[in-house]
Amino acid sequence: MLERWITALHTEDAGTEETSATRERLKERFPRGATRRMTQLGMLLGVTLEPLGLNEDDTVVYASGYAETRALEGYLDSFPSASPTLFQTSIHPSAVQQALILRQQPVRQFFPMTGRACLPAQALQVALLAETPRAILCGGEERGTWLLEKGTASDRSFAFALALSTSPASAVGRLTLSSSEINASASLTLPAFFDLLHARQPFDAPISPSRRLTLTWS
Repeated sequence: MLERWITALHTEDAGTEETSATRERLKERFPRGATRRMTQLGMLLGVTLEPLGLNEDDTVVYASGYAETRALEGYLDSFPSASPTLFQTSIHPSAVQQALILRQQPVRQFFPMTGRACLPAQALQVALLAETPRAILCGGEERGTWLLEKGTASDRSFAFALALSTSPASAVGRLTLSSSEINASASLTLPAFFDLLHARQPFDAPISPSRRLTLTWS
């Protein structure tokens, strides 16, 4: 069984909010002009990570199923007069890398992860196996437009960041990942995992064919 204590949690539920509205809402949280070239998820994740006070001894695990396809949609939509700014955004670093670069924040280890149904289980396993005393598990999605019709984009925007410690001091919750009987249909999607965190709901059930998550709150 793998176990860590949740010492901090921050979430952003932007739903169907447009990128421009997110930029306007959060622009005061970033250096002047920085949001112009950030993705929506980059902005949302930057806000959730800020209170955690990342340091160079942390392990960061980043999970996103669709890897911010909205930026690519925006660039392609700008044709035939292709936008240089949207092109720069479309080849952006990942959302968490945007936040780390913006603050020139080093970390000990960085694990970017993507996938679909079993992504939370895989990301949790990596975070709980981290060699560092604290691991930061973060991630999210941003709402797509026409790629949503192709099943290659999210239908909502959200971000989360939680600090997982080996010490129970100042903990707000506890998270354990254990083996379970094989159940091929068991899965927990990233949006469903976000909803558990956002509402601080307890949980105890399989989240992948061979992994069970137990989540409790103080």
